[in-house]
Amino acid sequence: MFHSSAMVNSHRKPMFNIHRGFYCLTAILPQICICSQFSVPSSYHFTEDPGAFPVATNGERFPWQELRLPSVVIPLHYDLFVHPNLTSLDFVASEKIEVLVSNATQFIILHSKDLEITNATLQSEEDSRYMKPGKELKVLSYPAHEQIALLVPEKLTPHLKYYVAMDFQAKLGDGFEGFYKSTYRTLGGETRILAVTDFEPTQARMAFPCFDEPLFKANFSIKIRRESRHIALSNMPKVKTIELEGGLLEDHFETTVKMSTYLVAYIVCDFHSLSGFTSSGVKVSIYASPDKRNQTHYALQASLKLLDFYEKYFDIYYPLSKLDLIAIPDFAPGAMENWGLITYRETSLLFDPKTSSASDKLWVTRVIAHELAHQWFGNLVTMEWWNDIWLKEGFAKYMELIAVNATYPELQFGACILNMLKDFLGEEKFQKGIIQYLKKFSYRNAKNDDLWSSLSNSCLESDFTSGGVCHSDPKMTSNMLAFLGENAEVKEMMTTWTLQKGIPLLVVKQDGCSLRLQQERFLQGVFQEDPEWRALQERYLWHIPLTYSTSSSNVIHRHILKSKTDTLDLPEKTSWVKFNVDSNGYYIVHYEGHGWDQLITQLNQNHTLLRPKDRVGLIHDVFQLVGAGRLTLDKALDMTYYLQHETSSPALLEGLSYLESFYHMMDRRNISDISENLKRYLLQYFKPVIDRQSWSDKGSVWDRMLRSALLKLACDLNHAPCIQKAAELFSQWMESSGKLNIPTDVLKIVYSVGAQTTAGWNYLLEQYELSMSSAEQNKILYALSTSKHQEKLLKLIELGMEGKVIKTQNLAALLHAIARRPKGQQLAWDFVRENWTHLLKKFDLGSYDIRMIISGTTAHFSSKDKLQEVKLFFESLEAQGSHLDIFQTVLETITKNIKWLEKNLPTLRTWLMVNT
Repeated sequence: MFHSSAMVNSHRKPMFNIHRGFYCLTAILPQICICSQFSVPSSYHFTEDPGAFPVATNGERFPWQELRLPSVVIPLHYDLFVHPNLTSLDFVASEKIEVLVSNATQFIILHSKDLEITNATLQSEEDSRYMKPGKELKVLSYPAHEQIALLVPEKLTPHLKYYVAMDFQAKLGDGFEGFYKSTYRTLGGETRILAVTDFEPTQARMAFPCFDEPLFKANFSIKIRRESRHIALSNMPKVKTIELEGGLLEDHFETTVKMSTYLVAYIVCDFHSLSGFTSSGVKVSIYASPDKRNQTHYALQASLKLLDFYEKYFDIYYPLSKLDLIAIPDFAPGAMENWGLITYRETSLLFDPKTSSASDKLWVTRVIAHELAHQWFGNLVTMEWWNDIWLKEGFAKYMELIAVNATYPELQFGACILNMLKDFLGEEKFQKGIIQYLKKFSYRNAKNDDLWSSLSNSCLESDFTSGGVCHSDPKMTSNMLAFLGENAEVKEMMTTWTLQKGIPLLVVKQDGCSLRLQQERFLQGVFQEDPEWRALQERYLWHIPLTYSTSSSNVIHRHILKSKTDTLDLPEKTSWVKFNVDSNGYYIVHYEGHGWDQLITQLNQNHTLLRPKDRVGLIHDVFQLVGAGRLTLDKALDMTYYLQHETSSPALLEGLSYLESFYHMMDRRNISDISENLKRYLLQYFKPVIDRQSWSDKGSVWDRMLRSALLKLACDLNHAPCIQKAAELFSQWMESSGKLNIPTDVLKIVYSVGAQTTAGWNYLLEQYELSMSSAEQNKILYALSTSKHQEKLLKLIELGMEGKVIKTQNLAALLHAIARRPKGQQLAWDFVRENWTHLLKKFDLGSYDIRMIISGTTAHFSSKDKLQEVKLFFESLEAQGSHLDIFQTVLETITKNIKWLEKNLPTLRTWLMVNT
C-alpha cells in the first residue's frame, strides 16, 4: 500500500520522524491498529473458568478470548456472491467457505464487522457430496474483537473438510474502508456512484465474514450481480456473464490464486479503460471515470514498462493473466495492491499533460512501481503477521526506487535500509537472494528470518560448481567475506536495523592517519546535556556497514562497525574523509574536530571532487546535526555558501528546502527582523539561479522540479519579477475562461499568486468544481489555502467537512496546508478543537485522517504557551477515553521546535546580520 496526502505527495504516516533526504521503509508503513504480541494458545476449548471468556451481544458466553484467531479451523476456498445496489446503497451477499479442521472443536471463530448475518449452516464433505441440507448454526457476536462464533451441533472431526454457508447484508460504507460507496461528477454535472473495496489491513471482515489474518491464505471464487449500465471488476479475469430476470447481469470470475483476505477486491462502476499487453502476454488495463479516460495513457505506458522490468528482475512471471489499475474518486491511501486489481487515488494514477507537472509524473511513476512490486512482495509472499509488515512495505519501497532508477535513470533516488544491504552484499548476490526468497515462499507466508536466510545463502542451483561450492563475488572485500562467514551474521546484522527504533549516528574524529569511530542513537531535540539523553542511548547498538572515501583517493573503503567504538588506520595522509559514500548507508555522520571545516573548505574550493549524492548527504547531515544539538547553526549555514556554484539540482533542492523552512518558521512566529533578513539573503543569494529559470516545462525532470521550487520560493518571498509574471499569466488564464495552457511546472505558482485577490480566489474555486483533472484540483486547492483572509480559509474547511465540492478525503491535507501559513495555523487548530466531535463522526478514532489532522495542525507550533494549550486539549480527550499514541509524538515535536528556537535563534540572527 502506498500512502499519500491529497495535496502534497507525502507519505501517509506523519507521526514518524522521517529525516529529510532519506527515503526509508518506515515512511510508508500503514498504521496497523493490531498489536503484534497476540499469540494463539495451544488449547481451543472452553476452560473451567467462566470469567476467562467475554460475553457475546446476546448475553451468552463467547467461546474465544484472544484477538488472534485459533488455527484449529483453516479456510481453503471461498465461494463469494455479492449484489450491491447503487440506488439503495446497500448490498446482499452469500458465501460458502470450505474449511479444514485440524483439532476437534465445537465452534468456528472468524471475523465479521457491521454485517447482518441472516443465515448460517454447516455441511460435512459427505453431506455436500450427497446434497444433504446444511445444519443450522447458532451465531454469537463479540464486536470488541470483531469476531463471530459459529456454534456447531456436534464436535467437528479432525482432518475432515466442512462447508460453512452464510447469507448476510449491510449498508455500503460511508467512509473509505471495507465495501463502500464512492461518487464522481461527470462533465455534464451529474453525480454517479460506484461501489469499491479497500481491505488492508483488517477490513475484509466489513464486506464478508472471513478468517481475516494474512496467514489464512485461501482461493476465492467471486460472483457479482449488477445492472447492465455498470461493469464489475475483481482480482481475476471474468469467465462469463449470465443474464437474469429484470435486466440484471451476473459476472463470474476465475478462481483466484491462493492469497490473503486483505488482497481480495471487487468494484461495480461505469468506468472506461485503456489496455495493452506486456512482452509476456499479460493484459494491463487502466480504468478511470469516462471523462478521465484520456488521462490514462501515461499510467499504461509506465505499467507495461515496469511489469516487464519486475518479471526479469525477479525471474518470476507475474502469476495472473491480467492486471487492472483503477483510479478511485474517494480513496484514503495513495494506492492499494489488491492482486490483479490495484486501486489508486486519482492523483496517484492519472496524468493530464495540460495540468500535471514533472513532479506529478514522478509521483505517478513511483506509486505504480511500488504497487507492482507488491504483486511479488506482499501478494506472492506475504508476511505471517502485521509485525513483519516491513517485509512487504520495505521491499516495495526499495523495489520502487530500483525500478524507477532502472526504467527512468535520470531520476536516481537515495537510500533506505535495503539499499544499504544491497550495497553491502553486492548487487548480484542481493538480487539472487531476493529471487531465492520469492521462489521458496511463493503463495506462502514468511518471517524476517526467512528473508535473512535467503540473503545470507543466496546461491541458486546454477551458481554451484561441480564440487558443490558456490561461486563468490570477486568484488567482495575480505572484510565483507569474513563478516559473511556464517549465515547467522546477516540475520544478526539486520535485526539491529529492524528491531530498533530510529537510526544511528556515526561520530568520526580524524587524528593524522587514524580515525576514531563511535556510534550513538541519533536523537533530534534531545541534547547530550539533557538528563534523559544517556538513558535514551542505553542498549542501542547497530551493525553498520560503513563506506568512506578520502581527498587522496577515489577508492571506496568499507568497514563494518559492530561495537560502540572502533579505530581505523588510513593508508595515507588526507585533508578530509567522507563517510556514507553516495548516501547508500542509512546513518547520519558527524565529523568532530576540524572534520566539518575541512569538508566545507573543499566544497568552496572545488565541490566537484565530492560526488553529487555525497554533497546532498552532507547538506542533509549538517542540518540534522543542528537539530540534535551537535553542531551550531552557523556551521550548517556556512556549508550552503558553495551552493552558488552548484549545478546538481538535487543538492540545490536539498539546501534550498532547509533555508526555506527556516524562513517559514520565522514568518509563522512573526519574528520579523529575522524573516526579513532571511528573505533578503535568499533573494540575493539565489537570485542568479532564480533569474535563469524560464516559465516553461523544458529540461530534465530534476531541472523542472528545481524550477518549480525556485519560482515558488521567489513568489512566496514577494520577489517582484516573479509576482508580476505569475499575475500576468493568471490574468491571461482568467480572460481565456480557463482555456489557456499554462506550463504545468509553474501552474501551482500562478494559481497561488492569483488566489491573493478576491476575484482570483473566487474564480479558482469555481474552476476547482469544474475541473476534470485531479492534478489541477490539487494545485488549485493548494493555491486557495494560501489566502490571507480567514473567512476564505474557513469557507474551504466548511466545504471539506460538507464533502461535496471538496471531497472529505482531502480534508486532512487541506487543514495541514492551511496550518502551514501564518494566517492559518491558529485557525486550523481552533477548528479541530471546536469540531472534534464532528470530525470523529467523519473519521474513525485512530484512522490515518485523524492522525494527520492532529499532527498537521500542531506540528509547526514552537512556543511554550502553544505546547500547554495542545497538552490541555489532549488531556481532556484522554479524560473522555479518547487515547491515541499520536498525542505523545505531537508534544515531542512541539518541544523539539521550542528547543531548536531557543538554541539557534540568536545564532541565526547574528549570522544573517553579518551576511546580508
